[in-house]
Amino acid sequence: MVPMRIEDYALIGDTQSAALVGRDGSIDWLCLPRFDSPSCFAKLLGDESNGFWRLAPTGHQMATRRAYSNDTLILETVWETSTGTVKVIDFMPPRHANPALVRIVEGVSGTVDMTAEISIRFDYGRIVPWARRFDGRLHAIGGPDSVWIDAPLRLEGSGDRHTGTFTIASGQRRSFVFTWHPSHQPQPYGIDAGEQLAKTSLFWEEWVSRCWLPSPCRAAVVRSLITLKALTYSPTGGIVAAPTTSLPEHLGGARNWDYRYCWLRDAAMTLDALTESGYITEAGAWLDWLLRAIAGRPEDLQIMYGVAGERRLPEQALDWLAGYEGSRPVRIGNGAAGQLQLDVYGEVLNCFYRARKLGMPPYDYAWSTVCRLMDFLERSWDQPDEGLWEVRGPRRHFVHSKVMAWVAADRQVRAIEELGHTGPLDRWRAMRDRIHAEVCGKGFDPDRGTFTQSYGSRELDAALLLIPIVGFLPPEDPRVIGTIDAIERELMPDGFVLRYPMSEINDVDGLPGAEGAFLACSFWLAEALVLIGRKSEAMDLFERLLALTNDVGLLAEEYDPVRARQMGNFPQAFTHIHLIRTAQALS
Repeated sequence: MVPMRIEDYALIGDTQSAALVGRDGSIDWLCLPRFDSPSCFAKLLGDESNGFWRLAPTGHQMATRRAYSNDTLILETVWETSTGTVKVIDFMPPRHANPALVRIVEGVSGTVDMTAEISIRFDYGRIVPWARRFDGRLHAIGGPDSVWIDAPLRLEGSGDRHTGTFTIASGQRRSFVFTWHPSHQPQPYGIDAGEQLAKTSLFWEEWVSRCWLPSPCRAAVVRSLITLKALTYSPTGGIVAAPTTSLPEHLGGARNWDYRYCWLRDAAMTLDALTESGYITEAGAWLDWLLRAIAGRPEDLQIMYGVAGERRLPEQALDWLAGYEGSRPVRIGNGAAGQLQLDVYGEVLNCFYRARKLGMPPYDYAWSTVCRLMDFLERSWDQPDEGLWEVRGPRRHFVHSKVMAWVAADRQVRAIEELGHTGPLDRWRAMRDRIHAEVCGKGFDPDRGTFTQSYGSRELDAALLLIPIVGFLPPEDPRVIGTIDAIERELMPDGFVLRYPMSEINDVDGLPGAEGAFLACSFWLAEALVLIGRKSEAMDLFERLLALTNDVGLLAEEYDPVRARQMGNFPQAFTHIHLIRTAQALS
């Protein structure tokens, strides 16, 4: 089998979980019933013995082409063979009862021999289920998990999988339905694949019709918006950073993290992008999720939570999985949940302020919560932290963290001045001014004409590009222009922006190994270039970034310019957020 690159996958989902479908017709990653549940298929992080479901022409591997059906999350994969052409339609219907995954095989021309292979492995590829046939359905059960497969043919057990072959002719359709439910519950009812296809198409097209779109690059922006919606856990309003875990930032390395959780930063930025596009309802749902998640003492605020607001996300390694192309360890959970990252307060308060400016109704209890967060930040903003990049080395006074603490104070002041809220206006103004003065005094290197990663450091950090974007300094300020110039000069060795220098001298993150270019950073540069009047250069960079999207418009966390491959968890909300923001800036 040809190994799948990260960009060889496409996303389908039901706004509660998601699956990755390869160009070879194999579903190699699926967690049910939630994004962060143990997987049913985990070939993505191991091999076929860890679970997969392939549906493709017999003897053929990579598809001829694939695309999403219009503005939906319905994937259509096409193979052109010597005897005919066939299409496989993959989707997950918006959930009303049990989660389901539907695969419809459609004959386009001639006849095509097809093979279906399925190997179900619960608990991240570790549990081999008991399989049986019941009422014409294939049933697999293992511990708390149970799945039922409705197929148009008899799938025969052989070794570690079930296999079946059939022939599809022009105009014919054959449907497969995979339904999950808790093993202690009664057998679920079957669903009508054609009816669910129509309902799923209508769901996505109606959702997209509600948004305001900038004129340039409509297709890329719509696909990014759909991706962000797909990463929203609809029962609670929480938004995951990505639907995957442990896709490596560097092949063979140890920078492999679980992103199936709700980072406050990423979620706030997601809501900012959605509200700017007209989705005020989503902002309200996320606000409700946030207030439930952070209920309690403000000093207990975490940087991330589970999709329902869970706080305990213990990190552990799954030693039975070989890792994506040998990249180990494979991790679930995330130890960064206990870190102090002061910039999160700025992101959250900025999101509150902007959502209210764009029409979200006021909530007295929300304002009370925001004020309690500010009380904590007033006492803590001058402390060192782990920062935006979740370093696992010593805490530092990161300039970006201080800038975002300034944002928190600034947005609270604006909320009082512009939106009629009440609060200690003079005290917050003084806090804002003090942070500003300290950052300009301790975070700027006058000899080089640039802000630095942390107080006393000479290293750069791509997060400094946010200084003009969040309004800390005006774009025309020489310190802003000097910082942008320095980042272009020192953090773009291959035409895309690195997060920060990685060397033995700069051991800031406390981790071994290298990584690719962090794609959001390059979008930040494009947006900053727009602000300083270099729009033509910004558009050139934006178009180079769009060229990195895969054939269905998706982007991972990072890009390896040496191997010309996407890296990191996929698709990544943070990347698609800033694609949208840059398009909005360019428009």
